[in-house]
Amino acid sequence: MGEVFAGRYELIDPIGRGGVGAVWRAWDHRRRRYVAAKVLQQSDAHTLLRFVREQALRIEHPHVLAPASWAADDDKVLFTMDLVSGGSLAHVIGDYGPLPPRFVCLLLDQLLSGLSTVHAEGVVHRDIKPANILMEATGTGRPHLRLSDFGISMRKGEPRLTETNYVVGTPGYFAPEQMMGAEPDFPADLFAVGLVALYLLQGRKPDSQALVEHFATHGTPGAPEGIPEPLWQVLAGLLQPDPHARFRTATGARKALTAAVEMLPEPGPDDEPVEVFDQIGPLPEGFGPDGPVTAPQQPSAPAPGPVAGAAQQDASPPPVSMSETGSFHLAPPPVAAQQPVAPQQPAAAQQPAAAHQQPYPQPGFQQPPAAPFAADGPPAYAAGAPDPSQAPTSGVPHDPSATRPYTAQHQQHPPVPAPPVQHAAPHPPVRRTRPGPPPKVAVPVLVVALICFAVGIWALTQI
Repeated sequence: MGEVFAGRYELIDPIGRGGVGAVWRAWDHRRRRYVAAKVLQQSDAHTLLRFVREQALRIEHPHVLAPASWAADDDKVLFTMDLVSGGSLAHVIGDYGPLPPRFVCLLLDQLLSGLSTVHAEGVVHRDIKPANILMEATGTGRPHLRLSDFGISMRKGEPRLTETNYVVGTPGYFAPEQMMGAEPDFPADLFAVGLVALYLLQGRKPDSQALVEHFATHGTPGAPEGIPEPLWQVLAGLLQPDPHARFRTATGARKALTAAVEMLPEPGPDDEPVEVFDQIGPLPEGFGPDGPVTAPQQPSAPAPGPVAGAAQQDASPPPVSMSETGSFHLAPPPVAAQQPVAPQQPAAAQQPAAAHQQPYPQPGFQQPPAAPFAADGPPAYAAGAPDPSQAPTSGVPHDPSATRPYTAQHQQHPPVPAPPVQHAAPHPPVRRTRPGPPPKVAVPVLVVALICFAVGIWALTQI
């Protein structure tokens, strides 16, 4: 299992890396679904301010991938968003190279649709490039694009976090006014959209610097090879170096694109369909479609009974298997084993005490009789005594010989064969006598009696 972040997000495996953090596939334990979690690696004040700006962005649009929630744990912070598994436009170009014009127009229409909503919120993206445009894994079906990574985006009118004459973004996708240090504005994003369109149509990163110089020197050039003229007119309106000659809004560019698509030739029957593959890969071990997979728990042995538990505490016997413990009925003890064995010396006063201490026979062995020399023998659970937890169940025949070592060890004399001959007769009842007075009282009484007897004898002799 992965690391659980803030008690909610379980990081599974990394799926991408950006300039300020890594993107992980994570499991949201609260919402019970997989999400993408961007973990901030740096913790300086400048980066944290950008993080606060990015996670605060909440834009609901099918073609925008904005942060959904955030969490902090000690010195780490992250925010989460929907998990998009089809990779980026860079993966699609890596699989197919240049894409068909109608397929590119469909992607541009979705990108401009999402960007129009972003601009309507007053937000300038400032980092539109193929790596930040993600794709759902739709296979050969209709593609679904999502604009992501608002790490350096900002709202118009907000204070900038960079110094003057300091440009933030990706080299090769800057608008000319960005290179001049102008304030971020919506046309700068539209210039980057035009460069992305050239990348999709040509299969390689365009040379933006050479393109800007050519536009500035010779005006709008003709359509490059492989790009239909109606589509090129739309792209030329996005790539104008002068921001005032460029499309001002994403909605206006989208309308022009819709008109250009109607003039494009229909795809031929031999055209290869573009398939968007799953670029994340299967889940690692321990995770399934419905979240973490819990390992089956091994059945635990039932708790030992009171007799077995006492034996384990006193004698510490070796552990027993599960089949030797549990609830069962004991077999009735044999009749011969219940016959009392006569002790060598009468101990009528000790028999009631022994019967009071152990009124019931223990399972698996014969109750030892009380004897006057019981204090000299080993205790009931001394070393070498049988483990009561090993007592046979009702389905196992009882062996009387199993009690002999215990009796011999306790009595300290050879076992008496059954049935007993000399000790079979019961003892006659012992007559109890009342004890006399203590010596301190008896002696003076006897002395007085003797004196009285002597005086009586003397008086008789005087008559």
